[in-house]
Amino acid sequence: QLVESGGGLVQAGGSLTLSCAATGDRFSLYTVGWYHQVPGKERELVAAITRAGSINYADSVKGRFTISRDNAKNLVYLQMDSLKFEDTGVYYCHAQWGSGTFWGQGTQVTVSS
Repeated sequence: QLVESGGGLVQAGGSLTLSCAATGDRFSLYTVGWYHQVPGKERELVAAITRAGSINYADSVKGRFTISRDNAKNLVYLQMDSLKFEDTGVYYCHAQWGSGTFWGQGTQVTVSS
């Protein structure tokens, strides 16, 4: 099970930190990603981190967002800086390992211009 938190309303240029909390004892094996979705569009990958710590970002967030994980606490974070209006949407946490794939319920981020 994945539970996101940390969303909210922020002005453009501001920052938010999202957290994804996982249950289970194999979380460190999972590749975890953060996805962004706006109404009428598919979810898009924003950032992902593998169990080895390899990271990739969407071009739109490079230099502004930072993904990290704390396996001891079963947590993955998304630090979002220099937020833009277009970052508004629901952010979902996704974990995948082998055939196992899990989604959180999402957390709303609203950036006011």
